Amino acid sequence: MNNDRRKVLKSTGGMAVLGLAASAGLFKPGSAWAQGWNKDAFATKNMADTVKAMGGSGAAQSADIVIASPDIAENGAVVPFTISSRLPKTESIALLVEKNPNVLAASFNIPAGTEAGVTTRVKMGQTSNVTALVKADGKFYYTTKEVKVTMGGCGG
Repeated sequence: MNNDRRKVLKSTGGMAVLGLAASAGLFKPGSAWAQGWNKDAFATKNMADTVKAMGGSGAAQSADIVIASPDIAENGAVVPFTISSRLPKTESIALLVEKNPNVLAASFNIPAGTEAGVTTRVKMGQTSNVTALVKADGKFYYTTKEVKVTMGGCGG
């Protein structure tokens, strides 16, 4: 049996279904793009400016936010982070890296009724304080952890 023919039939069948869904209005090609991207927040240079760009006036330190990451990152190009919040009504979680060119490295909206936790990898150019910034019930909270980088990720 010719496997190439089977692959072509599978792929064209999938494209046909997507085409029919799009023509029926069930699927909009632009709907998968990032919604509500806050360009100003991603251009900030410190935590206070980031909080302001995200609509807050200040942030309070909280022990209900946990950053799980290595204390020493061997490769700054891919530093893993898991951030969880035990704050009620968590709306968003952001990760800030103090010594990166732009402080805000990642931002996640947390839908109501879901567990408030995210896992991601970010690039760090050098040893830096990393801050998890959480918006819960309209207020901002944070916790900070130092992560040492032995091999730079931002051109190092």
